[in-house]
Amino acid sequence: MKKQSILVVAAHPDDEVLGCGGTMAAHAARGDEVHIAILAQGLTSRGAASQAEFERLHAAAAQAQTILGASTLALFDFPDNRMDTVALLDVVKVVEGLIEQYRPSTVYTHFAADLNIDHRRTHEAVITACRPLPGHPVERVLCFEVPSSSEWLPASSGQPFVPNWFNSIELTLDKKLAALAAYAGEMRPFPHPRSLEAVGHLAAWRGASAGFGAAEAFVLARQRIVI
Repeated sequence: MKKQSILVVAAHPDDEVLGCGGTMAAHAARGDEVHIAILAQGLTSRGAASQAEFERLHAAAAQAQTILGASTLALFDFPDNRMDTVALLDVVKVVEGLIEQYRPSTVYTHFAADLNIDHRRTHEAVITACRPLPGHPVERVLCFEVPSSSEWLPASSGQPFVPNWFNSIELTLDKKLAALAAYAGEMRPFPHPRSLEAVGHLAAWRGASAGFGAAEAFVLARQRIVI
């Protein structure tokens, strides 16, 4: 099977693992190059953060990358929970640079209708950067869910997350949970949806929905194929 270049574009540290950590580990296990880009700082929405706090979060992201087997990790510094204050074009240019550098065939990113403004802004930037121009390398864009964000947007406020794509993570769920454990400071006790137990339950439910023991679910935003 031909090896692929995969790009994951997430808003905050831990979103990448919550959304598609098992999938990233599965890609890496089969020899694909997995590139992670995290756009926003992830700490300053509730006030100033110390250098030590940033170093802790960045170390957690690097540890998660290692656990999942991803090839690269790029951390950017767009303002946390304030990406709507930045011109969309500035974010698009960052994503376009990543696509030019890594030439991915598949891009994973956030779902459009999400409670978190940074998640929505990241989605907009990725879809814009992946517009299907002739010769563009991206063949597929898949949008993931982030527990405690995607499901918290009321149906009356936007389109609910209804997946139409399921990746089995039966063999990599343990790596996803280990990567989330590296983000211990971002996780919460059960029954919070951003807890190890809840993430495991969601993987089991998404798997059962598609005939797998565990899965991650996505909405297919675009698929380009040559028949």
